[in-house]
Amino acid sequence: MIELERTKELAKKYKMNLREVNDKAGLGTNSIYNWKNKRPGGDALEAVAEVLNTSIDYLKGKTDDPTPIPTKGQPTSIPLDEEKPYSYHGYNVPERYLNMIRGLMEDDIKEGRADKK
Repeated sequence: MIELERTKELAKKYKMNLREVNDKAGLGTNSIYNWKNKRPGGDALEAVAEVLNTSIDYLKGKTDDPTPIPTKGQPTSIPLDEEKPYSYHGYNVPERYLNMIRGLMEDDIKEGRADKK
């Protein structure tokens, strides 16, 4: 099923195996593997989409763009202190780029230059 194939594709892109995705999403043992024969529920798809930083629509095959779309009321800021894969226009953002951003933000926070919403 497409949900399993797309999950495999993104997991590979982010150098994770399905077991890691499954565990980070808080799903039951081998839940993702069961998607081969059974469609996943909405809660499971939502959890996996969050782990893989994508949308449910992408996992379901409704769009070919893996970039998540913020929903109404969802913050538009990106928490860079979490352990999750980040992408920009479909390309993986390397950890060294994230570390540069974190360093710049830390400097701005210390110097009082950072704006807080």
